[in-house]
Amino acid sequence: MSMMYQGKAISVEQLASGIARLCFDLPQSPVNVFNRLMLDELREAISAVAASEARGLLCCSAKQTFLVGADIKEFTEYFKQSEAELLAWCERTNGVFNAVEDLAIPSVTAINGMALGGGLEMCLATDFRVAGESAVLGFPEVNLGICPGFGGTVRAPRLMDADTAIDWVRTGKPVKAHQALSAGAVDAVVSDDMLEEAALEMLEQAIAGELDVADRRAQKTGALPLTNEAIKKTFADGLARAKKDAGDNYPAAATAVEAMWKAADNNRAVALMYEHQAFVTLARGTVAGNLVQLFLNEQFLKSRAKKQAASAQPVKQAAVMGAGIMGGGIAYQSSLRGTPIIMKDIAQAGLDLGLGEAEKLLNKQVERGRMPQNKADRVLADITPALDYTGFDQVDIIVEAVVENPKVKKMVLAEVEQLVPASTVLTSNTSTISISLLAQALARPENFCGMHFFNPVPLMPLVEVIRGEKTGDQAVAQTVAYALSLGKSPIVVNDCPGFLVNRILFPYFGAFCQLLRDGADFRVVDRVMETFGWPMGPAYLLDVVGIDTASHCMAVMAEGFPERMQYDFTTAIDHLYEAGSYGQKNGKGFYRYEHNASGRPVKVFDEAIMATLKPLQLDQQDISEQAICERMMVALCLEAVRCLEDGIVSSAAEVDMGLLLGLGYPRFRGGALRYIDNMGVAAFCAMADQYAGLGALYEPTPALRDMAAQGKTFY
Repeated sequence: MSMMYQGKAISVEQLASGIARLCFDLPQSPVNVFNRLMLDELREAISAVAASEARGLLCCSAKQTFLVGADIKEFTEYFKQSEAELLAWCERTNGVFNAVEDLAIPSVTAINGMALGGGLEMCLATDFRVAGESAVLGFPEVNLGICPGFGGTVRAPRLMDADTAIDWVRTGKPVKAHQALSAGAVDAVVSDDMLEEAALEMLEQAIAGELDVADRRAQKTGALPLTNEAIKKTFADGLARAKKDAGDNYPAAATAVEAMWKAADNNRAVALMYEHQAFVTLARGTVAGNLVQLFLNEQFLKSRAKKQAASAQPVKQAAVMGAGIMGGGIAYQSSLRGTPIIMKDIAQAGLDLGLGEAEKLLNKQVERGRMPQNKADRVLADITPALDYTGFDQVDIIVEAVVENPKVKKMVLAEVEQLVPASTVLTSNTSTISISLLAQALARPENFCGMHFFNPVPLMPLVEVIRGEKTGDQAVAQTVAYALSLGKSPIVVNDCPGFLVNRILFPYFGAFCQLLRDGADFRVVDRVMETFGWPMGPAYLLDVVGIDTASHCMAVMAEGFPERMQYDFTTAIDHLYEAGSYGQKNGKGFYRYEHNASGRPVKVFDEAIMATLKPLQLDQQDISEQAICERMMVALCLEAVRCLEDGIVSSAAEVDMGLLLGLGYPRFRGGALRYIDNMGVAAFCAMADQYAGLGALYEPTPALRDMAAQGKTFY
């Protein structure tokens, strides 16, 4: 063997058989990604292979996975270029993959682990592909608001049938090796330990002419072998699927399919031109910018949580105090993820409700084929119901989830603290009550923090870990680690009324109540905010949260922030609460609720609600849909700004991820602070100033005005 090319990330050695073995191995990285170094070295390596006397080319990876795409953080710098500059970059970069495809010798890729995005596009550039049986392939680019840019939209429909290629590109879903084989994306699947041996064997077959390399290249570089009528039907149907599934707010899927359609009856050069145009249009768009920033935020959140949990000890036994729906959900999630848990309540009825909730969740998993019955039985068996404190001397962490009343919580926490080891971490699943206040009842406040789950627990990814005045670092570390073990995304926040998410949410509800006071129809407000991208409008959301819960929280927020969140009129929330309308939980709120055949509540508009709300309308303004949206978003965004300024969290990423994970803030808009950045801080302040007469909730902070004057942004 002799070395043909040696770079920092790529090496090419000539095997004794005369085959060139190109190996991807990005230094100081657990995975291979296409960054500037990797692309530059690939160009040099392929030039070296082309100039050599090698008989064939084998591409492989030294990592546990092949190549997972582009270095997103680095590539976002390219996205800031002008259209002409970015188009030129695409053409230049694709020249590297064309050079692989155009080598005078046959080429085969051995795919181990994941080949995603640019990694899959590298595989498609070679003549043939062999995948290990555990390999996963896919084009995840649409999840970032972009489309494949290294020839994926060109080569995929020419190797696979066009319908399948369209679905791979438009959905971004990962595909297992045997599915990829059926689709034609790979030519063989073998056991992982035989991968390179099988790839070399296939390469020898290609060299010997047993596999038709010329035919394969003609297939990949020519037009699709379909009639004009077939092309029109195939891509029209694919485009309809893309638009139906992604909607207008996520243009990447439709744009990619349109580019594939235009390219269908053209050769590689023209087809790549259409791909480049689609890629550049998307990459320079606002949606891609927002989704890429969210991806970076997610990576930041994972990295920070990992560091925060570094000193934690393993949680071998957990406990939740207070059963019911929330306690049952927490118990289910803990047991499901491998941590046995005691579920304590003071009444058998509470335990029955909590166990019933866990059993219902497990049954759904079994019915949907996601879990075998024997595993469901084991999960349920790891939830120990208790009416006393038996076993609490072995508990590492406790989640208190009793009624949202500070006196009751203090009493329960003080009682259990005396019965557990000194190292046990106590947490409270409170949505509003001050952690520092609750800690006053404890002898070891350093071992206590908040652990706020969002409902429903199994579905909502966010957990707020709230640091009180006396909370110690070890308690935070242990709680973050436990949240991670549950499969959740923890964000550490400092104590204040409402913490992070509810503190930002309730000004949004306050703005909603002001709109109703001024004559707005709550149905119109719901429709406007759903059009903005929220999964549900504020009236519907209040019904789901519970009008009684919202009324209680509004009182807490009013006490904590009277200058902004104490209202001088009767809000619709308080009005409905006093009338006994609690939302979905008792079937009546802003909407009336009926249960469908599967038992789920379905909202129905009841005209009687208008008479109920009529006395609250102190004005009859004609409020435009634009003004509705602006009033709602100004109130929410300004509180998000204040949370960052007040140090409730330390980064814009944590603010925006909290809203995304805890409230379902529309992904394509990137978050509240990203929303301000996209508008421009000065323009946002000017928009807020239009509503200065509505009170302090709409007043930009001095620091935000300074940012506007200096042209600064949050990201």
